[in-house]
Amino acid sequence: MSNKALVVIDIQRDYFEGGKFVLFNTAAVLENILVAIKHAQAQQLPVILVQHVADESQGPSPFFNADTSGVEIHPDILTLAADAPIVIKTFSDSFEKTELQALLAAQSIDELLICGMMTQNCVTHTAISKAAEQYKVSILADCCTTSDAMTHNIALQGISHRIPLLEGLQAF
Repeated sequence: MSNKALVVIDIQRDYFEGGKFVLFNTAAVLENILVAIKHAQAQQLPVILVQHVADESQGPSPFFNADTSGVEIHPDILTLAADAPIVIKTFSDSFEKTELQALLAAQSIDELLICGMMTQNCVTHTAISKAAEQYKVSILADCCTTSDAMTHNIALQGISHRIPLLEGLQAF
């Protein structure tokens, strides 16, 4: 029997209407993620939130800058997953120089259900991270998005030979 965790990556205000880098289909994807969180919670699976904060030492960033409203995790996610730990990252890979691996180890997690924004960047980079190789990893395809439908579909097709793609409810 595996110990699953739902890892929710970068559901942050800058990606939504009024933000600095609005993505495609965010309202529907947000709803799908909220359903996935509810299912994880109903099964008492850990939910881990990942938040990208731009690294100021790398120069100006167009979005996710510290101390802006755009860097904040979407309030609907924070309300539903109020007790979820938040892992702060500065790289696309959610494992790179973060506490994610230690957090998973402390809970004996061996299976990751990954979802979030952006499909071709932080979602896929986390799923194929060297650190992720020790886990059974799946991507919840309907719980991800990026700048447009084509880029989203290309990213999922490109990773599908390595990582199983599930619809949100298939995972629970």
